[in-house]
Amino acid sequence: MSSVSIPVLALDGPSGVGKGTVGQQVARYLKWHYLDSGALYRIFAIAAGRAGVEVEERDKHQALAQGLRVSCLPQPQGEAQILLDGVNVDSEIRNEECGLLASQFAQIPEVRSGLLTLQLGFRQPPGLVADGRDMGSRVFPDADHKIFLVASASIRAKRRYNQLKEKGLDVSLPALHHAIEERDRRDRERSVSPLRPADDAVVVDTSSLTIEEVVSQVLNLLER
Repeated sequence: MSSVSIPVLALDGPSGVGKGTVGQQVARYLKWHYLDSGALYRIFAIAAGRAGVEVEERDKHQALAQGLRVSCLPQPQGEAQILLDGVNVDSEIRNEECGLLASQFAQIPEVRSGLLTLQLGFRQPPGLVADGRDMGSRVFPDADHKIFLVASASIRAKRRYNQLKEKGLDVSLPALHHAIEERDRRDRERSVSPLRPADDAVVVDTSSLTIEEVVSQVLNLLER
């Protein structure tokens, strides 16, 4: 089967909007593969740290990205299980420091180019749910379905705050709000694949919706 004949749901949106939770539930319902593209940039940040590669060392970024061995395993609850070289790295990639560093790497063309081939490789039968920031606009422009989730920065900060508190972490809501606004700004203003909906994407505001309601809306859109 040609990869272009394999259906793809591109699920995009800013940090903390619920893409991961929604994407996993939809993938499990459809029995499709799942790609957490945001995790790839976090994994790259971890791999760069282990290899001693700095943000400024662009000549080393593409080779490092192309050599990553990554798996994304959707879970019934919580975030996807992410494996690097077969080892679970969830605890390393889910902290805010890693997320901020990943956002810096994501602005670099050599990193995005190096990770593109890796992302395309997730397109396997019977289908793929890919969540990220440019899945519909750049990585899978031919995706059968493109959905862009949105919510206010304050709503997203509160959601993230609750998630981290449930894990027993000591976090500051104002600091999370500031970090999300700063990340939004960087994602919107970056020169490569800035954060914005694909021209043919359906925008869904999740601010007042439960996860179950968002999943239901997404599945309804897929049936159209």
